[in-house]
Amino acid sequence: MRALVVYESMFGNTKAVAHAIAKGLETWAVVDVVEVNAAPTVLGEDVSLLVVGGPTHAFGLSRESTRRDAATKTAGSLVSTGEGIREWLSRIAHPTAGIAAAAFDTKINKPRLPGSAAKAAHKRMRWLRFQMAAPPESFFVTDTAGPLVDGELDRARSWGERLGAAWASRNNAASKARQGGDRS
Repeated sequence: MRALVVYESMFGNTKAVAHAIAKGLETWAVVDVVEVNAAPTVLGEDVSLLVVGGPTHAFGLSRESTRRDAATKTAGSLVSTGEGIREWLSRIAHPTAGIAAAAFDTKINKPRLPGSAAKAAHKRMRWLRFQMAAPPESFFVTDTAGPLVDGELDRARSWGERLGAAWASRNNAASKARQGGDRS
């Protein structure tokens, strides 16, 4: 089993979360972590789980204008400097049957702050006919440029472990069902 984690990150926080999720998934599968501008738009036949994440901008997935605005908030360079998750998902080929998916985001840790890039990505991936393996998950930063709230990388790794366990269990059940169906 192979998992692909695709992330968009402005200041490095979402990238760090993506790598922590991958560490959790490694118990269950071979994992590739790819920045969105290097991500394939056709998934290989060996990919059976896609995990997508990005920062929440203006209550959802980033746009060209929100990425330009993010560039003004740092003296350093941005991690993702091209298209974002929104554009990548609009170009991705419809998956073959059986590919599971999950979405995560980073967002500012403020009570009742609406919007989520993970919810928007989840909805788009469901529309693309991925089998959603988990509800969208948010990881929190203290401010626009970060840093991550203490403990969020551990929480991301744990989420990756739980996601991997659920995915492996589902794959095992599907495999047993196919084997049982071959006997009849």
